[in-house]
Amino acid sequence: MTVGELSVVVHKDADVLAAAAAARLMVRIVDAQQARGSASIVLTGGGVGIGTLKALNASPARDAIDWDALDVWWGDERYLAPGDGERNEVQANEALLDHVPVNPSRVHRMPADTGNSPESAAEQYADELAKAARAGADLPRFDVLMLGVGPEGHIASIFPESPAAYDEGSVCAVRNCPKPPPTRVSLTFGTITSADEVWLLAAGEGKAEAVGLALSGAGRVQIPAAGALGGVRTLWLVDEAAAVNVPPELRLRRS
Repeated sequence: MTVGELSVVVHKDADVLAAAAAARLMVRIVDAQQARGSASIVLTGGGVGIGTLKALNASPARDAIDWDALDVWWGDERYLAPGDGERNEVQANEALLDHVPVNPSRVHRMPADTGNSPESAAEQYADELAKAARAGADLPRFDVLMLGVGPEGHIASIFPESPAAYDEGSVCAVRNCPKPPPTRVSLTFGTITSADEVWLLAAGEGKAEAVGLALSGAGRVQIPAAGALGGVRTLWLVDEAAAVNVPPELRLRRS
């Protein structure tokens, strides 16, 4: 696995963080589209993740993106019935996707619970990833893969010491999750670390311990956020409250 540069950017608060992340995401998408004709991103849920999508939707600059040439994936999903308001895709639709001219065939939603098992849902999403893979690769190219960070250090639906932390497939089912809802589908470390850039978003003092541990050499089984590394770049976007335990030498700049 190739690991890129690590950067930590500290913002004033969660609102500023979400707005800054949205601005960064627009630039990264446009740059990728100019370079290759298309771009591919992986979305996350949570307060800052959805806040980023809302800020992107509110920006007049959103029209710089060629929405028809954008692939949208998800890092994890709550395995609930279609249309359930707790599903990440439903929240992403309301925040952004229902308001921009995305190509429906390029929006890759994780399966909902329609009576099948989460294991079958994981297999279905793994197949979709494989079908979209680059020539000679097992996975698509992800320009940016965004992740929220939980207070105990989880990312996607990989929780500390959980079976998902050891899974060697591309997508896994998650049962008995310590945070409701208990059943989910998640990308694995192998898929997450295939991304060019991994962005980790964290706001609030409740995230400070996990952020500090992840940036201070913790193992990825104990603190999964520590194992979320991009091949070209790993970017931590945090607010002041979440950054109190960040080693000073890792802070890139403040805004």
